[in-house]
Amino acid sequence: MIASIYARKSTDQALADEQKSVARQIAHGREYAERRGWIVRDDLVFVDDGISGAEFANRPGFLRLMNALKPKPLFQVLIMSEESRLGREAIETAYALKQLVQAGVRVFFYLEDRERRLDSPTDKIMLSLTTFADELERTRASQRSTDKAISQARAGHVTGGRVFGYDNVEIRGAGGERSHVERRINETEAAVVRRIFEMSATGNGYTRIAKTLNDERAPCPRPQLGRPAGWAPITIKEILDRPIYRGEIVWNRTRKRDRWGQHRQAPRPTADWMRREAPELRIVSEALWQATHQRLRGIRATLKKATRSKQGARARDVESQYLLAGFARCGTCGGALGVVSRRRTGTTRTYHYGCLVYNKRGANVCGNRLVLPIDRTDTAVLATLANDVLRPAIIDAVIAGVLEALQPEAQTRAAKDYVDELKRTETELARLTEAIATTGPIASLLSGIQARQARRDELIAAIAATKYTVNHKDVERHVRARLADWRRLLTENVQDGRELLRQVLAGPFRFTPDNGRYRFEGEAAIGRLLNGVAGVSTYVASPPGFEPGFQP
Repeated sequence: MIASIYARKSTDQALADEQKSVARQIAHGREYAERRGWIVRDDLVFVDDGISGAEFANRPGFLRLMNALKPKPLFQVLIMSEESRLGREAIETAYALKQLVQAGVRVFFYLEDRERRLDSPTDKIMLSLTTFADELERTRASQRSTDKAISQARAGHVTGGRVFGYDNVEIRGAGGERSHVERRINETEAAVVRRIFEMSATGNGYTRIAKTLNDERAPCPRPQLGRPAGWAPITIKEILDRPIYRGEIVWNRTRKRDRWGQHRQAPRPTADWMRREAPELRIVSEALWQATHQRLRGIRATLKKATRSKQGARARDVESQYLLAGFARCGTCGGALGVVSRRRTGTTRTYHYGCLVYNKRGANVCGNRLVLPIDRTDTAVLATLANDVLRPAIIDAVIAGVLEALQPEAQTRAAKDYVDELKRTETELARLTEAIATTGPIASLLSGIQARQARRDELIAAIAATKYTVNHKDVERHVRARLADWRRLLTENVQDGRELLRQVLAGPFRFTPDNGRYRFEGEAAIGRLLNGVAGVSTYVASPPGFEPGFQP
């Protein structure tokens, strides 16, 4: 049999060493499979390293594992160290196990040499108890981590990552063991922080400060993975709003996880904040801090007043009015491609798509200064999706995928259960008949035969009801009608078009300047539009200029 392995390590430091190493989990899983004569393919080893068991939507290895079940499982056995590796949230973990078992996959835990079955109510209640215990342990571990962080914060120790302007210094005890981490001022970075406050206090905006620092190649915070290095307006704002630079530590301002344990950062009430004076960490004088924030408060008050008086003012959390906002990236630096304005004559401004990194950070971070007319760019993208991605050949491929995905469901799990019960019922009928032949027509035996005969008739009818054939013409008519509707949505309304892009794109469009034009490419997973009916079909675009064509 073909076996797969799933290994996960969370960020919980209270876990046993056996559970914390995904490499060890994989090695032990392979040994377990070898003892039983199973084959583990390298492409069927799924790993999530450093991800909480409460996360399910943002766990790449887990998602790959579940996708490998459709349309037919690529493996017959799944091996894990224990149940908590699959998840530490009771409802989601139980549902994931149900999907695995319903797909015909047997699940084994090598630490207990045990198979997880869901064949009876007893199996299901045992699963509920196990997942409850796993979730309870996760909650307790989170409480222990929080208690430890509170005591560290009250003592002025570091509870998070590095902050620009400071170095994290490990403090060790008499025996050489690590005691805690403290912040110390980094004078080189501190000089940049003071300059930011000084420039803001004298009238410079976030964008101008960012571009000036990038032109000077000033030290900057370490960028997030995949983001270009350099100062950005939002980074300048975060520097100016951070109270630690005035010698005040504020802790517990945000909550990293929701009540389900999933990573979803949200602000906490002000009453929950912990404040501590730390004059040894002051970088900016109180006079400079107050001058800067007095100016910022004035600007915000003016903008708020202007926004209230402006007809049709848009809030930042409202859906964008531009089709490609949030769906396009610069092919030069990887930054977002968004809407930028240009002054034509007097107060008249025109709007275009352009690289926000170039426009917000300057040419030293990204040299892509090319801009595109919004209407022309939208037309090119929509024509690509409507005429090429949804062209007849691909529609036919989608329909074929739908039919292939539906066909294995013709013999459902329910039918198999009915057949098994029918066999047991017929065996019982045979035994009762034999008992009557031996002892005579006792009333209880006759009653038992009548009840089982009635149940046998019910089971035969139920089995017949579960056997059906897929109506190919109805499915094809349904899919073609939906695809025609998507073509209409692409062109009639921007908001409908943006919703369709969310469903059809497997990743953002990448726009790269090429001799004064933009060449764009992207991936479309149109199987998503069928809400799980068909598998994902991906098509890649790599067109020249604005004459694109998606190629299967």
